[in-house]
Amino acid sequence: MTDVALITGASRGIGRASALRLARAGMNVLLHGTDTAKLEELAQEVTANGAQAAILAGDVADPKTASRAVEATLARFGRIDVLVNNAGINTRSSTLEMPLDDWQRVMDVNLNGTLHFCRAVLPTMIAQGRGSIVNVSSTTAKTPHRNAAPAYGASKAAVNYLTMHLAQEMAPNGIRVNAVCPGPVETDMSDQWSAEYRKTVTARVPLGRLGTPEEIAEIVAFLASDASGFITGETINANGGTYMN
Repeated sequence: MTDVALITGASRGIGRASALRLARAGMNVLLHGTDTAKLEELAQEVTANGAQAAILAGDVADPKTASRAVEATLARFGRIDVLVNNAGINTRSSTLEMPLDDWQRVMDVNLNGTLHFCRAVLPTMIAQGRGSIVNVSSTTAKTPHRNAAPAYGASKAAVNYLTMHLAQEMAPNGIRVNAVCPGPVETDMSDQWSAEYRKTVTARVPLGRLGTPEEIAEIVAFLASDASGFITGETINANGGTYMN
């Protein structure tokens, strides 16, 4: 029996790295994102790694996207063992400068999108009697960051609570729910930084560098696998030491 993973925000960054890592682990994958061309390119790479892939484009803020993704995964592969909620957005403004539309959009994608996909996959996982949900959160959920709008940290803190709540609620059904909280990582978001700001951020990291999407993907793969079978409700930091607890 080949496990199947559904990954949101898979076209770039941590989502892309996670898809390739899970494919190398032998999982078939449903790749969700908003860029169809990049999803098709990634699907070819997944196939080259010996796994099967299907793609689906759509906005995670729309609950119908989650329903369509689950239907497409079941139609293609017949089961869903892993959900990786990676899709997310960020804005950069102060509390007083932030338009309320920005607040709502960040909440709709980061928090509501995670909820929509969890609700969509849970009936299948409950019927199977097993499953692993991995939510990609952020260190900003645990400590404030001046370069992120308050909506981002608030949405990710809510994702962390949702992770713990679902872990407790779903444990009797054999379903584990965990989150990984990356700190500064080399992604499309960090590519937008100025050289001066990058130097400032790096100087604050005890390990002296930014993380890579592949390093976060290793944690995602661990939480998705039976190797983490006694772990649920955790929000694991991966930030080079910028936040420790």
